[in-house]
Amino acid sequence: MSADTVTADEILRRARALGVTIATAESCTGGMISAALTEVAGSSDMFDRGFVTYSNAAKIEMLGVGEAMISHYGAVSEEVAREMAEGALERSGATLAVAVTGIAGPGGSEVKPEGRVCFALAERDLPTFTETMEFGALGRAEVRQATVRHALALLAGGLEG
Repeated sequence: MSADTVTADEILRRARALGVTIATAESCTGGMISAALTEVAGSSDMFDRGFVTYSNAAKIEMLGVGEAMISHYGAVSEEVAREMAEGALERSGATLAVAVTGIAGPGGSEVKPEGRVCFALAERDLPTFTETMEFGALGRAEVRQATVRHALALLAGGLEG
């Protein structure tokens, strides 16, 4: 599977072969990653659930993200993405979870510009991987699409290693 061109179908086939189940925790994409995965017929055996936690309150209530964590680092941070992914694992039957939180635009600031998205990939019994991507001011729709593509690539990587 090439991470650049990975499809949801390939991810689900690989997950099925490995017996891995997937959950998502999404903020800026509003469920688009879950939608990409569930677009594939038969995805219900490998896709457990998706959490759409657009507001800070939803991140806290649904995923157990610490209010102090959001206050200290901000919702768009690797620290919050980590807690989102780990919370998705804890609150689901999944063995692999991807989380995204970012600024799709328009807007942003000098400190947190438009197009910044923080990702986390959590797997049971392994350290959680986090990273930040700077997609730039591509426009809201393209930032969200780039986020979906990158999240699928992270899932593919999690299934490879």
